[in-house]
Amino acid sequence: MKIKLFTVPNIITLCNLLCGCGSVVASLMFCDFRLALILIVASAVCDFFDGFSARLLGQYSEVGVQLDSLADMVSFGVAPSAMMYIFASQTFTMFTMPDTVAKILVFVPFLMAAFSALRLAKFNIDDSQHESFEGLPTPANAIFCASFVYAVVAGGKAVELEWVALISVLMSALLVSPIRMFSFKLKSLSWAANKLQYIFLALAIVALLTLGIYSVPTIIVIYIVLSTISWLFCKK
Repeated sequence: MKIKLFTVPNIITLCNLLCGCGSVVASLMFCDFRLALILIVASAVCDFFDGFSARLLGQYSEVGVQLDSLADMVSFGVAPSAMMYIFASQTFTMFTMPDTVAKILVFVPFLMAAFSALRLAKFNIDDSQHESFEGLPTPANAIFCASFVYAVVAGGKAVELEWVALISVLMSALLVSPIRMFSFKLKSLSWAANKLQYIFLALAIVALLTLGIYSVPTIIVIYIVLSTISWLFCKK
């Protein structure tokens, strides 16, 4: 069986991977949170267009599916974890606590890399996630973490190390949670079929206009809250 490696979707997926690698370097080597965030966002854009181009060109393949997960593991698992790790390391120098506890808490963000791997592995074999997602999608988690770190640093704020660890644990849990998260794969533009998406877009626009650099992590939180409310309502 002949397997085509260098298709248009696969090349876009490799761009996703390379952006993720660049984000890791930007965080670990240069502590450049702005560049790390930009590269994660670029990875997310590539992640969208590789699937879009595969459908448009009819170049869907199992190789592409596996390659996409491998790229996502780096861009949306390792990269945000590295960013949160460096941020936690800097936070450690600003607050006083026992060295042993601090040294453990600093590495907690890498839990997100582990749980992202679980999330992606499950996604590959779960046929129920075509219309919506079970658990927080890894790109949403990555953008939340990266934008949160950048917003805090750019805003001149400080966050205690315990809170960084707590956020990392919470986001890790959300990645593998049973909560159904809505997607934007719209079958129509009708209000009745897409009211949740339209409410989210309206709230996201308000956040963008009012919260400045804090709008992006806030928008991800809105997405999580709306999805959770919808999921609980549907369960009842």
